[in-house]
Amino acid sequence: MKQSAAMQPLEVVPESDHEKDAPRDPFLSAMGERVRLLRARRGLTRKALAQEAAVSERHLANLESGTGNASVLFLRQLTHALNCTLAELIGDETTTSAEWLLIRELLHGRDADSLKRARQALAELFAQAPPDPNRRHRIALIGLRGAGKSTLGRMLADDLKVPFVELNRVIEQLAGCPPSEIHALYGANAYRRYEQRALEAVISEHERAVIASPGGLVSETTTFNQLLAHCYTVWLQASPEEHMRRVIAQGDLRPMSGNKEAMDDLKRILAGRAEFYAKADMTFDTSGKTLADSYLQLRDRLAVRLAAE
Repeated sequence: MKQSAAMQPLEVVPESDHEKDAPRDPFLSAMGERVRLLRARRGLTRKALAQEAAVSERHLANLESGTGNASVLFLRQLTHALNCTLAELIGDETTTSAEWLLIRELLHGRDADSLKRARQALAELFAQAPPDPNRRHRIALIGLRGAGKSTLGRMLADDLKVPFVELNRVIEQLAGCPPSEIHALYGANAYRRYEQRALEAVISEHERAVIASPGGLVSETTTFNQLLAHCYTVWLQASPEEHMRRVIAQGDLRPMSGNKEAMDDLKRILAGRAEFYAKADMTFDTSGKTLADSYLQLRDRLAVRLAAE
């Protein structure tokens, strides 16, 4: 059975003595950090990204460490695999025009709540359709694997007497194969297209539902914006240790099999996605709670929040 990219061990490529001693150029170091952040948000190991982009893993390792002087073509291959712009790798897009600079100045130094209001105002300004009247009736659970999206989602759907939809199952129906095979056969970009199509299909079909979304959906801004616009989102949080324990308890030993760095990988993915998960309408921490307590507290808090809006 093929391992998913997110659960494969991260291969550490050792630096040569020359690389260890070489001074880090600030620009290359910053670019390497951006590549690592983009990779973590998408839950890709270095090996998986190298395969997806058809580049040398050693070359990628040098780039991430700030010692690699990457060619433009090499960076272009990475942008395709990471589904981002070249500007996101080599610099700040908001320096490209006077309007960007003026907008950036208006937003500079604002707190998270102010930025959220600005984003919502822009979304309304440029929206091509009126606000979805059924948004509050579609509850979308987001978060890493092991947070309880499937288990708590089914319980919540039963209580609300609405359909429970696992987006991964819809993706599998559309593609005719599991998500892991989509990645293996067609690559990450194909999977992202199926993910967006699956979400569109669920929104179109269900005015009321509880939806369990894939953990990496938040890293694709187009799809995540759709989710935020059409669903009331809840981030199910848990500590990295709790995530790992639950995955293993489900019978999946792959995360720990021969991989002493599995926990570090998990923490990097969580750190890379946390800012996006935090855009949810509500957060709920399941760490240290029994299933019964988690469900009852989630149900009650959700009812209060929805009634207040």
